[in-house]
Amino acid sequence: MAHTPIYFYDLDAPYGEFSNFYAAPIELDGYIWPTSEHYFQAQKFISHEGHYKHILRLDTPREVFNYAQAHKHLVRPDWADVKDDVMYKACKAKFTQHDGLKQLLLSTGHRTLVEHTKNDSYWGDGGDGTGKNQLGITLTHVRHNLRNH
Repeated sequence: MAHTPIYFYDLDAPYGEFSNFYAAPIELDGYIWPTSEHYFQAQKFISHEGHYKHILRLDTPREVFNYAQAHKHLVRPDWADVKDDVMYKACKAKFTQHDGLKQLLLSTGHRTLVEHTKNDSYWGDGGDGTGKNQLGITLTHVRHNLRNH
């Protein structure tokens, strides 16, 4: 069991707290973001203050995701280069600002963390393990840094 991967995605399933849609407000860059998804998506529009602030006011992470998709033609040109760092910053804030979440993440030991979804083959595993699982990798880095600091 100690080497069995931990799969997460659905909010109401075990480890649903690892999802960026999980309601755990984070304080970053002078604002309180309702979810890490709010922060992450807003960073796509950092040069468009109106869009950035609009995302901050949206109620749900699903609304935020849909809004960002609808305005993807305005995404900052360096997004592909910075998105992994932005995700790390959001996840680090989430798991350092909420002690219960920090303890949950640390309780996973050295197990592989996998965002298991067919909806995403970059942040997730593509549903069949062929995806990059970058969110799982990011959470592993956050866990490592929490353990060692």
